[in-house]
Amino acid sequence: MCGLTGLLLTDAALGEADLRLATERMRDTLAHRGPDDAGTWLDASTGIALGHRRLSILDLSPEGHQPMVSASGRFVLAYNGEVYNYRELRGELAGRGATFRGGSDTEVMLAAFEAWGLAEAVRRFRGIFAFACWDRSERALTLGRDHLGVKPLYYARAGQALAFASELRAIERAPGFDPALDHDAIALLLRRNCIPAPFTAYRAARKLPPATLATWRRGQGDPEIVTYWSAAAVAEAGAGTPLRVDDAEAVERLETLLLRVIGRQMLSDVPLGAFLSGGVDSSTVVALMQRLADRPVRTFSIGSDNARYDEAGHAAAVARHLGTDHTELVVTGREALEVVPRLATLYDEPFADSSQIPTFLVSVLARKRVTVALSGDGGDELFGGYNRHVAADALWRRLRPIPRAVRASVGWLGERLSPSAWDALGEAARRLGARGLPARPGPALRKAAALVGVPDPGAMYERLVSHWSDAARVVPGSRPVTAGTWPAPAPFGTIAERMMLADLLGYLPDDILVKVDRASMAVGLEARVPLLDPDVVTFAWQLPLALKLRQGRGKWILRQVLHRHVPWELVDRPKAGFAVPLGAWLRGPLRDWAEALLAPDRLAAEGVFAAGPVRRCWAEHLSGRRDREYELWDVLMFQAWREARPR
Repeated sequence: MCGLTGLLLTDAALGEADLRLATERMRDTLAHRGPDDAGTWLDASTGIALGHRRLSILDLSPEGHQPMVSASGRFVLAYNGEVYNYRELRGELAGRGATFRGGSDTEVMLAAFEAWGLAEAVRRFRGIFAFACWDRSERALTLGRDHLGVKPLYYARAGQALAFASELRAIERAPGFDPALDHDAIALLLRRNCIPAPFTAYRAARKLPPATLATWRRGQGDPEIVTYWSAAAVAEAGAGTPLRVDDAEAVERLETLLLRVIGRQMLSDVPLGAFLSGGVDSSTVVALMQRLADRPVRTFSIGSDNARYDEAGHAAAVARHLGTDHTELVVTGREALEVVPRLATLYDEPFADSSQIPTFLVSVLARKRVTVALSGDGGDELFGGYNRHVAADALWRRLRPIPRAVRASVGWLGERLSPSAWDALGEAARRLGARGLPARPGPALRKAAALVGVPDPGAMYERLVSHWSDAARVVPGSRPVTAGTWPAPAPFGTIAERMMLADLLGYLPDDILVKVDRASMAVGLEARVPLLDPDVVTFAWQLPLALKLRQGRGKWILRQVLHRHVPWELVDRPKAGFAVPLGAWLRGPLRDWAEALLAPDRLAAEGVFAAGPVRRCWAEHLSGRRDREYELWDVLMFQAWREARPR
């Protein structure tokens, strides 16, 4: 796992010394991603420079140094990631006459580019990667990103150059970069707690979407775009022609596939382990790793001294059963809080998924013993693991018969009544005999009313995954922009399937994978995600929904694979995730920090957020009338990020 960066000059030319200096200044902002080695390649006559920071995983010798030039001299590559099937590809390429100096996957990638061309080569790759490849023959720069968007890649116009890098912090150092903010993207942050691709916080910078190749030729403004693979097309094809297999055969085929994929991802020339939360996804990955391993797999989990948020005991029980070499750290509230001031620097872009804190802490723990860790990310999106997947169709069946005008009126009322008014309505309902209502039902009733008001399933999904429903009002001057595309009904038979695809295309790469990449790379740890191998994605979408959602629960088939190795009682519990007591922190130890970032005069002077709605949200939360920690965290993480930017 590494960091890459570079410049492609358009009109004006820099001298060789200035081009090298600018590239190395950008490159070395990424030292955390690649602490083991640094390299620069440039051709001042054509205005191209590539920089690379290396975290050595495969072929630890100097033969793995980057940027790397292909055997013919045509291609120059700076690359971040791993191609897990490089050994198979190497054998195939050797049969075509290719020769190799070392044992790195980088050299195999270059040989594949020469043999098949870039688009066909990346279709054959099974791995996680982002790269910049200069074609000396065509004088063309191609940026590429892996199938699901595991590894990041940014690009921007910076003065008379195209700048590109693994992280925004390097782009910011490019000569002539314009740091003007994109208010439309900031409004998206308030809705989704992240900024979805292709947007960034800056108007001048963009994220390369997953499964995309973008090629620039010097003197041309717009790139040539090739989408070499499509998760949406894979999902549509699978849903349109599902597998006709019984339960037993489906479970057997999934386990066989996962064993092959995980076995390939266990290849490493440095110590390797796995994150283990004790949930279905990570436990499945670890169970299959242990089956393949000839020694105890190193596993890592963190616990909390707050019993409400502590799941370390579940992970420890799974580890004991499987016989892993398990390391557990119980984190105190004080230790977790100490991470907060570092988040803006660690994540490098405005990012407000609060599980970023425990994700970073478990990465720190793992890095003390290993350089590579496998995770269970992707299981929820592929196998129906979120509560919204389980409840979506039943919820819409109840809402749809209600006349649309009535739904709209209830939604309008839900937005305008205060939580205390909803509490009063809940109390009245309780006196009339309603059961099962919480002591203060206002927030739950208000959220339910907002859902009643949605006009269609796409709007229901947007409501479920959004924080600020009125983000445009909170970010004055912003325009509504689309954050992903709600899948069309055909060929999907259920709303749950459409939600799963929307999560796979949006929530997964824009939130989950960003969270894991930045947390792990901040400490020089490579995180691998076997459940997101393209072959697993293809197989998962070929499965009928009944093999995923059954008896009111998700991930049925994945549970069956897991239960071949781990008893039901160790993992059979409601879904939980990494969590921190964020609401209580904001009312307590983080209150002064938050108040400084949300001060009315500061908000007014900076001109990004409207002070009125932000201050009302803050007052509601502090009073305890309503829990607004997620909306506040979106604003606070932006404010902290902006404060940490270079001046």
